[in-house]
Amino acid sequence: MASKSEDRIQDLEDELKKTKYNKRTQHHVGLVKAKIAKLKEKEFVRKSQGKKGEGYTVKKSGDATVILVGFPSVGKSTLLNAITNAESKTAAYDFTTLSVIPGLLEYKQSKIQLLDVPGIVEGASDGSGRGREVLSVIWNSELVIILLDIHALNQYDTILKELYDARIRLDKKVPYVRIKKKDKGGIHIASMFRLNMTHQTIKAILNEFKVINADILIRSKIDEDQLIDVIEGNKKYVPSVVVMNKIDTASPELITKTKERFPDAIFISAEKEIGLEQLKERIFTQLGFMRVYLKEPGKKPDLDEPMILFNGATLLDLCKKIHKDFVQKFKFARIWGTSVKYEGQMKIKTDHVLLDKDIVELHMK
Repeated sequence: MASKSEDRIQDLEDELKKTKYNKRTQHHVGLVKAKIAKLKEKEFVRKSQGKKGEGYTVKKSGDATVILVGFPSVGKSTLLNAITNAESKTAAYDFTTLSVIPGLLEYKQSKIQLLDVPGIVEGASDGSGRGREVLSVIWNSELVIILLDIHALNQYDTILKELYDARIRLDKKVPYVRIKKKDKGGIHIASMFRLNMTHQTIKAILNEFKVINADILIRSKIDEDQLIDVIEGNKKYVPSVVVMNKIDTASPELITKTKERFPDAIFISAEKEIGLEQLKERIFTQLGFMRVYLKEPGKKPDLDEPMILFNGATLLDLCKKIHKDFVQKFKFARIWGTSVKYEGQMKIKTDHVLLDKDIVELHMK
């Protein structure tokens, strides 16, 4: 039986569907969306408290964690077995996977934890099936793989909706919006460009969340939903890769048509092991990995086991990953590679940005 909050959410969502969005209705739409967000958060907390102990505890390992998300029988277990060292039992019927199955993908000297979780089903974010458990694991991942059966593309929109309702924001950057609360003075809004929302709408949404006095700095083009996300501050932003499975059973016409709709997807057959190397490369690049090799003074660099860092990492990030003491003891570094003007260049500041395959010789105090 639906709660009063759920009934109210349904009423408000029905109202949104009937409201045509334009400049005249924008203010009303923003308020309705804020009310819905508050009620959904209330329901999320209520259901979480009613199911203590729910969710998986998966120990993170490797350089990053990747989650396989898809409907039952889409081929997640088969794919996991094909590209990692996992041993997941598979069968040709639904709900084969009853727990999280971890596997380790070793590629280009990186170690990537790949998790196969029970198939997501419609209504997962509301607690249907084992959806809440599935979605709780995604919060600790650096990449989501959406695995689809090429014969069932309608599953894609359902998965996106469930992930969105579960606070997951795929392939989006955190909006640059700073909210500095103050004791008085009302709300002051500063932005670098013309906003799609009026200041009146922004203030109304903030007031709905009991933000009455604050300085707001906006440096991203945002809509009502993104503003609400920032105010709530409980969203997970994570990149994704769409993977089409079972292409060995699809006609050339279906494959061509699917590629037109999903131009960035990876097309594979987990069972026939088709396209798996391309998938591994996409996972590596999508994670934004780079390899940095360490060298001791007077010795050759260790080219067998690099430090795996994310693109944009600095000498400071490298020191932190090795050991926290290295940050305090850092004196200077000599670097060989594309991030410096000449081989063996000395850097005395830790803000130097490293590049893939750099060789670094750290000198400590």
